[in-house]
Amino acid sequence: MRPSNDSTIRVLLADPQSMFLSGLGRLLDRAGLAVVALARDEETAVAFAAEHEPDVIVVDVRPPAMSGGETVRGLLPREHESVRSLFAGIRVAPLGGAEGWQAGEWRRDFAARGHTLTQADCLIAAAALGLGGRLATGNPRDFPMSEVAVEHWPVGS
Repeated sequence: MRPSNDSTIRVLLADPQSMFLSGLGRLLDRAGLAVVALARDEETAVAFAAEHEPDVIVVDVRPPAMSGGETVRGLLPREHESVRSLFAGIRVAPLGGAEGWQAGEWRRDFAARGHTLTQADCLIAAAALGLGGRLATGNPRDFPMSEVAVEHWPVGS
């Protein structure tokens, strides 16, 4: 895990599978995000969230791993409405060949115009496009694809 500076997005990962945690942690670290803590259960995730105050928390909410209930109970009162809106819009999006192909096309097309996009951002956008959904992000400039609806959710508001 890398220490963060003021402009680095700080991430807390919570999943019962240690191999998944370490692998995703390494990928996010390479992508320039600061993984500030890894938790294998909800109780630890809530404690780490209070301790590290991450910008993003990635939680496995599939039963029986983590229901999200403990995480929600650990929210500050001012965070309830935003999280309620976020949870209402969560969809699980499988990534398949079509999404991979679309992500690759975006990376190639934008690179030809001098704009480098990350593979992760392109895959996220392709998944949202495949679901007909919208992306909520603090960094809308990372998703310049005209086919994808992007909402700006400023960090810390």
